[in-house]
Amino acid sequence: VLNSEPKPDLKALLLEVINALAEFEQKYQKKIPVVAAGGIFDGRDIAAFMKLGAAGVQLATRFVTTEECDAHGNFKLAYLRAGKEDLQLVKSPVGMPGRAIRNKFIAETEKSNLPVERCYNCLRPCDLRTTPYCISRALINAVNGDTENGLIFAGSNVYRLHKLTTVKELMHELVTETEACLVD
Repeated sequence: VLNSEPKPDLKALLLEVINALAEFEQKYQKKIPVVAAGGIFDGRDIAAFMKLGAAGVQLATRFVTTEECDAHGNFKLAYLRAGKEDLQLVKSPVGMPGRAIRNKFIAETEKSNLPVERCYNCLRPCDLRTTPYCISRALINAVNGDTENGLIFAGSNVYRLHKLTTVKELMHELVTETEACLVD
């Protein structure tokens, strides 16, 4: 799906899922909540999905740049410094896609396979002899603050982040914006 053109629209996917569940909700007389996730950034986005029928939303990227997040400071800085042009879809060693912030590590994996010193047995189908890189080592590097030699997964709106905040401030902003949009 991530490699398809055009990219799937989350709003259309949400409506498709809600419509597909309607038959089961009617049959079992139970409401099945649907949570929208992916690219949701602010209260306007939350309200838009709630108006379409989502029972809730999931946000992740916004919370990485909060004081309470235990991510390394360099990891948070990578988020704050990322531009839209820095985002790239990457493949894990087993072919699963993800969005990451372009850095030295990604550039090196595009040129050739990186040597793997040991296997962490993190991905069952991963083969130490043929894997293009060790995803565990790449993630550990990023978690430890080595953002040039690590894999920094990020959401599609990471480039919209410009400052550190607190969870309290972020939640206040999200709730206030959502409520204002739901009144309209």
